[in-house]
Amino acid sequence: MLELKFLDWLIVFLYFVFILAIGFYLRRWSYGNEDFFLAGRRNSALVSAFAFLSANLGSLEILGWTGASLKYGILTAHFYWIGAVPAMLFLGLFMMRFYYKKNIISLPGYLSFRFDERVRFVSALSFAIMTVLMSGVNIYLMALIFKLILGWNWHVSIWVSALTVAIYTALGGLTSAIFTEVVQFFLVWFGLVFVAVLGIIDFGGFSFIKEFPKDMVSLWSNTLSPSQNPMGITFLGIILGLGWVLSFGYWTTDFLVIQRAFAAKDLESARLAPIIASFFKMALPFVVSFGGLIALRLIQTGEIKLLLDENGNHVYDSALPALIMHYYSPGLIGLGVTALLAGFMAGQAGNITAFNTVFTQDIYKPIFRPKADEDELVLVGRISTFVGILLSISSAYWAMRFPTIMDYIQAIFSWVNAPLFAVVLLGMVSKRITPTSAFYGLTIGIIFSFFLFFGVRQGFISPSHIAFSRDASEMSLNLWRAWWSWLVTFIITLSLSFFTKPNPEEKIKGLVLGLDTESEESQKKNIPFFKKAEFWALLSLTILILLNIIFF
Repeated sequence: MLELKFLDWLIVFLYFVFILAIGFYLRRWSYGNEDFFLAGRRNSALVSAFAFLSANLGSLEILGWTGASLKYGILTAHFYWIGAVPAMLFLGLFMMRFYYKKNIISLPGYLSFRFDERVRFVSALSFAIMTVLMSGVNIYLMALIFKLILGWNWHVSIWVSALTVAIYTALGGLTSAIFTEVVQFFLVWFGLVFVAVLGIIDFGGFSFIKEFPKDMVSLWSNTLSPSQNPMGITFLGIILGLGWVLSFGYWTTDFLVIQRAFAAKDLESARLAPIIASFFKMALPFVVSFGGLIALRLIQTGEIKLLLDENGNHVYDSALPALIMHYYSPGLIGLGVTALLAGFMAGQAGNITAFNTVFTQDIYKPIFRPKADEDELVLVGRISTFVGILLSISSAYWAMRFPTIMDYIQAIFSWVNAPLFAVVLLGMVSKRITPTSAFYGLTIGIIFSFFLFFGVRQGFISPSHIAFSRDASEMSLNLWRAWWSWLVTFIITLSLSFFTKPNPEEKIKGLVLGLDTESEESQKKNIPFFKKAEFWALLSLTILILLNIIFF
C-alpha cells in the first residue's frame, strides 16, 4: 500500500472527468447507425492505428505480460513479435480489402455475406461470449490496481471503473471510444515506459539480463525441447500454435481491434492502420518483458513484494503496480496510476463497443427486428453496453482463478479465434467453400476446442496427447490446443465443401480472392510509394527479423 499525495489524486480525478466529458461532448455525433457503430468512417490511418493498438493495449498487454514475464522470461516477447506482427501485416495487405465494404459493419456481417445467417449467428454468439469474458479480465485487473495502490475495496473498484466505461461508451459510441483510446495510447506510453527505463538505469543498463538463466532470456535457442524453457514449449508449438493460429486468429478475426480499422476514411487508410500499429507493437516487449525481468530481480533481492492471493501464492499480475510503487515519486505515481487506468479503459471500451455492435447488428437485428430503423438500433446499442458491463463484472471472478491472466486470455482465444480463423481464411481464398461446410466446421471446431480444454482440466485427457509433454505449462497447452482446433475446423470445412452447394459467384463478388469488383491498382496509381501499405509492411517485417536475430 502506498499513500497517494494530493497531486496524484488530482491527476487521477482529472482523468475521470476528462473521459466522461468526452462522452457527453461526442454524443451529438453518435445518433446515426454508422456514426455510433463505425465513428462515421472519417478517421485517418494514423488515428485508426492508434485506436487499433490501444483497443488491444489494455490490461492484457500492460499487467498481464509483465506478470507473465516473471514466470516465462523473455519468451513473452514472442507474443508481440512472431505472435502479432506477421498477422497484423497480413490483415492490412490482404484481408482488409475484403472486410472494408460499405455494407459491412462487423466481422459476423462479413460472414453473413460470404456464407449465410447460420455462420453469422454462430460467430456472433461465440464472439459476444468471448468479449464478455475478456471484459472480465479488464475489470479484475482494474480492481487489482485499486486494491494494491489505492487500497480500495474490491467491489467499489469494480463498479466505479466499469460504470465509467459504460457511461462514455453508451453516450458516444465508437466515436467516443476511439477518441479516448488515442488519448489513452499516449498516456500508457508516457506513464509506463518510464518504469522500465528507471529499472534499466537502476541496474546499470541491459547487462543485468546476463544474470538470469539462459532459458529466461532467449527467444529460440532454448525451444528445441519443452524441458529447456519455463513455458514448456518447442519452436514448433510457437510457430504453429502462436505464430500461425492464435496470432492470425486474433489479429485477423477479432472484431474488437478490426472495428478500429473499419472506422478509417478509405480502404488505403484501413489497410495502413494495422501496419502502422505493428511498429508500436514491436516496441512493447522493452516495457513489459524487460519490466517483468526487472521485477523478478527486485523480488529476489527483497526490494519489492507482490500481492498474495487467499492461498498465500504470489499474484504475478501485481508486478507492474509494485514497480510503480518502487520507482515513482509523488506526481509520477499519479501519472503511472492514470496510465494503468487508461490501459484498462482502452481494453474495456474496445470489448464493450465490439460487444454492442455485434449484439445489435448480428443478433438483435437479423433475428428479432430485421426492419429496425437507425434510432432503434442505436438505442439497443446503448442498452447492450450496460448489459455487457454487468455480464463482464460476473466473469471477472472466474478470471481470478487462473495462475496468470495471460493463461486465461490465451485459453479464450484458442476456443473462439482459432476455429474462426480457419473458416474466414478458407472463405477468402476459395469461392468453393460453402455455407453448410463453414457452419459445421466452425461449430464443431469451437466445441472441440472446449472439449480439449475441459478434458485436460478434469483429468480425462493427458497433456501429452495435446502438447507432447506431460509437464506442459498452461500456456503451452493453449498454443497446442489452438493448433489442433484450427486444424480440425480446417479439415472439416474443406472436406464438407466438396459435398455441399457453394454460393453463386454474384453473391460473393468482392468477398473472395479472384472475385474483386474493382481494380485496386487503379486506385493506387497516384499514391507515392512511401505512403503505400506495402512499403511500410516491408519495413516492419525487416525490423521484426532483426529483433529475432538479436535475441535469438
